[in-house]
Amino acid sequence: MTVPQTGNFIAGDWRGSDTRIENRNPSDVSDLIGTYAQADRADLDEAIAAARAAQPAWWAAGIQKRHDVLIAIGTELMARSPEIGGMVAREEGKPRAEGAGEVYRAGQFFCYYAAEVQRQMGDFAQSVRPEIDIDVRREPVGVVAIVSPWNFPVATPAWKIAPALAFGNAVVWKPANLTPASAVALAEIIARQDMPRGLFNLVMGPGRAVGEALVSHPGIDAISFTGSVNVGRGIAAAAVPNMTKLQMEMGSKNPMLILDDADLDMAVAHAAGAAFGGTGQKCTAASRLIVHAAVHDEFVARLADAARALQVGHALDAGTQIGPVVSADQLAQNLAYIEKGKAEGAELLCGGERLERATDGYYMAPAVFAGTRNDMAINREEMFAPITCVIKAASYDEALSIANDSEFGLTAGIMTRSLARANHFRANMRAGTVMVNLPTAGTDYHVPFGGRGASSFGSREQGQYAAEFYTTIKTAYVARGLPE
Repeated sequence: MTVPQTGNFIAGDWRGSDTRIENRNPSDVSDLIGTYAQADRADLDEAIAAARAAQPAWWAAGIQKRHDVLIAIGTELMARSPEIGGMVAREEGKPRAEGAGEVYRAGQFFCYYAAEVQRQMGDFAQSVRPEIDIDVRREPVGVVAIVSPWNFPVATPAWKIAPALAFGNAVVWKPANLTPASAVALAEIIARQDMPRGLFNLVMGPGRAVGEALVSHPGIDAISFTGSVNVGRGIAAAAVPNMTKLQMEMGSKNPMLILDDADLDMAVAHAAGAAFGGTGQKCTAASRLIVHAAVHDEFVARLADAARALQVGHALDAGTQIGPVVSADQLAQNLAYIEKGKAEGAELLCGGERLERATDGYYMAPAVFAGTRNDMAINREEMFAPITCVIKAASYDEALSIANDSEFGLTAGIMTRSLARANHFRANMRAGTVMVNLPTAGTDYHVPFGGRGASSFGSREQGQYAAEFYTTIKTAYVARGLPE
């Protein structure tokens, strides 16, 4: 039976389902994008079995085949980035240009890892014993489960799927249920490639059903997850009985320090962009702005003006700078944080209310809280919202201490003209990524990405460092003089 490609891709075939979910545009909830199939346990078992059967053939196909497949995927994604980016904007709510940029970046991930396929090198070592040679090489870990979030529905799975395939693994991918159209668009491109049937599988469904069964399945060799801390902890607990290899990117509460010698024009622009870009729905968003007392009042006034000036609207409209929040539940959570911040004694300078627009969507005005303390819930918990909180600090040392006072450690930034302070910050900020005179959001695809503390678990993602997760090491000892 031919099924419209709103289904799951399992064992080389698109599959329908009796259970489907609606997918609606958060910019206009009357716009039904489609209904999408939900996988069940039988679908999942079949996908994993197919992946295990297909993986050895993919590894045996060699580096030229893997290179060519990844180049084809990446090239198509880049060529179709305006089209698919429009779907991302319609489905997730980020402005069209951001959606197109995300899809283009996803293509770059595949092209980068196509090149990494041909750069794989082993190591040779001399044995401490005579007449023995030793070589060390990387081999695929096996079947990789990929669990990806809704906020970057194409780029995040791309930076997981691309290295998984590059290093010879099979993939079972469970995307977020909020963005099934983007998942299907990416899966359709991958599914058309010349790969063994069953090597790549898409299984859509709720986390409590499909997700939990996937991460606890004994047929999975490794799990790469991006999402919340609570879900990550649950995945870790489910993976332990099977000794499944884990890589997890989770929460954040990213600080940006604005010092007394900062260029305030640059600081305001970078802080507003990092805090409110993507509607604040980024793990790298700047949600804690720690501002030196000498420039605090001027910075806060200018930041509030910048937030008020941002154009909130339909994601597909040309003038939109900030689209809607992704869902009704997310909007309700955001508004609850606004009330929580006010109850804690923070001063709401601007925004924080639901907005009415020409279409019925989940629009919210970007919010700036001032007069906040680092022990407030709005400064301890990841909100994933267009909300940022300003904390006043009397000195650089106090600002750094506040910045490090968090269970998270993903990204952090500093705005300063002092090379000495910038270098001290780089050395002493406990975060996986630090930014100097740049927004906290915005990373490159060829270098490692990840955090510390509750932000990350396991080896880094992206760049050459991805090999640590997607491969396993084999050391071979070979006696010389073997008979021919």
